[in-house]
Amino acid sequence: MVSIELEYQGDLHCKAVHGPSGTMLTTDAPKDNQGRGESFSPTDLVAAALGSCILTVMGIMARTLEIELAGTTATVEKEMANVPVRMIHTLRVKIHVPHVVSAENRVKLERATHTCPVHRSLHPDVQKPIEFVWAEPGN
Repeated sequence: MVSIELEYQGDLHCKAVHGPSGTMLTTDAPKDNQGRGESFSPTDLVAAALGSCILTVMGIMARTLEIELAGTTATVEKEMANVPVRMIHTLRVKIHVPHVVSAENRVKLERATHTCPVHRSLHPDVQKPIEFVWAEPGN
């Protein structure tokens, strides 16, 4: 179990402290929802969690396959919906792998992304398309 302590600091700002490490982060409501957008919004953290979780499970699979993935990046584009309620509608993930990876290992890495606990924990109404951009030999 991991404990995260949160404190509402007023003016739609919160502080969160990760119990095991003491690492702190702050949130602010987005500009389109009464905030100033001065930090990650809570839903931005969901997008960041998805992207970092996907890269982490890819890294775990890469260790198993004994291949290098350092430098691989993910971009997550978050789209909100307001109807019927305000919620995350889409988290579009684009993964850039700068290393040449065999077709067999690409399949294994792509399959691993869908085992990410964050991906599996999101509500089924949230669209979560994942696109891969793979380095090609000679590039």
